[in-house]
Amino acid sequence: MTKGTEVDMKDVELNEMDQEKRPMTGGAGNGDAGSPTSTEKNGSIKVKIPEEIETKFTGLSKEELLRVAGTPAWVRTRWALLILFWLGWLGMLVGAVAIIVQAPRCKDLPAMNWWNYGPLYQIGDVQAFSETQNLKGVEEKLDSLSQLKVKGLVVGPIHVAPADDPVSLNFEEISSDAGNLEQFKGLVIAAHKKSINVILDLTPNYLGSGPWFSNVSVTNVAERLKSALVFWLNQGVDGIQLSGVERVASIVPSLWADIRAIVQNGTAEGKGRILIGVTAKTSAVDVSELLNSTGVDLLLSGALRSKTMTALDRAQTVQQLLSSHNQTQLAWNIGGRKEGHLATLVGPDMVNFNQMLLLTLPGTPVFNYGDEIALADEYTKSPKMLWDYLEDETNGTATKEKEQRLACRSFFKTLSDLRGRERSLQHGDYIPLFNSTSALAYLRQWDQSGRYIAAFNWGSDVVTLQLAHPDRPAQAVVQMSTDKANLAPDSAVGLSALELGPGQAVLLQFPYIA
Repeated sequence: MTKGTEVDMKDVELNEMDQEKRPMTGGAGNGDAGSPTSTEKNGSIKVKIPEEIETKFTGLSKEELLRVAGTPAWVRTRWALLILFWLGWLGMLVGAVAIIVQAPRCKDLPAMNWWNYGPLYQIGDVQAFSETQNLKGVEEKLDSLSQLKVKGLVVGPIHVAPADDPVSLNFEEISSDAGNLEQFKGLVIAAHKKSINVILDLTPNYLGSGPWFSNVSVTNVAERLKSALVFWLNQGVDGIQLSGVERVASIVPSLWADIRAIVQNGTAEGKGRILIGVTAKTSAVDVSELLNSTGVDLLLSGALRSKTMTALDRAQTVQQLLSSHNQTQLAWNIGGRKEGHLATLVGPDMVNFNQMLLLTLPGTPVFNYGDEIALADEYTKSPKMLWDYLEDETNGTATKEKEQRLACRSFFKTLSDLRGRERSLQHGDYIPLFNSTSALAYLRQWDQSGRYIAAFNWGSDVVTLQLAHPDRPAQAVVQMSTDKANLAPDSAVGLSALELGPGQAVLLQFPYIA
């Protein structure tokens, strides 16, 4: 036992044993060595057992800590740890700054308007497009258009305008064939909720022989149009489309300047309004001059419409317009309200081909209603929209047609969605890679985003494209293709000798390489 430590002892009393079993006592018992001290009394044994001692750790006291902390060894240790901490912190700071300085800077995004972010969708004939044959029916189809990532809906013309009769022209009254003002307001509100903007076509004489009647009538019609613009913009429309802009701009330039100011100087819900011009001009020179002289935001033309154009002609047209204008000013279309649908102009087998062309060129793609399902003109350039292609069919032929239309729509939807997500396709640089009379290939790239190569073969023979370059990888991945048998999506293809079948198009992707 340690000196000064008190030890409590317990008395343990053993039960009395039976008389027969009690030990004989004859004096003090001799305990075993090392056993606890015991005593006997009248047959009872009391054993004293020492209680277990619980050790409690209390640590150093405050005075002891202060005394130890002041020793030279601990002072040196603390200083060493402090210096190591600050050196490590400064090292990490210097490393972070070096990484930031050496890392490539992101390129500033270009100034763009809402119409540059996705395709525009033209509904020139409300009755043909809508199942209910009015504006309410157009509203009911907004979900379908939203799935296609449409950014703008070009409606009409829908105003009262008897053919070649300027006296009866009424810009502010909706033709009963199309619906009424309340339906139009409902369409605008519903479209805005789905982030779709509404553009109204106010071409004056849209049913007659000339868009602006005779030269004598142009001044009067343009003056009346000015007040109508204010009326419709107050109804919430996001832009105006006019055909024959070159005529009014040249005959009454002052009135045309007023028309531009009314549309372009205002805003709708905090976003800019668009003025779209439509011309029958086909040459790149004429289109470029009209863009400069009219000052429209976009100009729909026939620059890519001619069936006699070669791939080289198309490449030169694109290059010439891009050399004179920013891509945010360019619109690409093939069909239209007067010209007809894509399937009729290029053939049903080339619809996906041309969808890819319009959606990958630098600028705003513009489509006619039904182009997403290869709708063709039969007896009129305003064929009835085939909404029943989404319904089940029991007839074998009808089922096959439905599958083809659904596949065509799926191709359009996927490509439109890709364009909306990828900066290289949305506003990237355009770099020609391959040009010939039958084939065209170009690169779309933006800063550190993924790169895309679009390649097209208008010819009747297989072409081999040499697309390899030291700045590009040896292979690229097929993103989309019109030839899934030979160029399956997600497959890797070599760029040194890319084979493209007749009438086929492919969109390739490869990552940015620092």
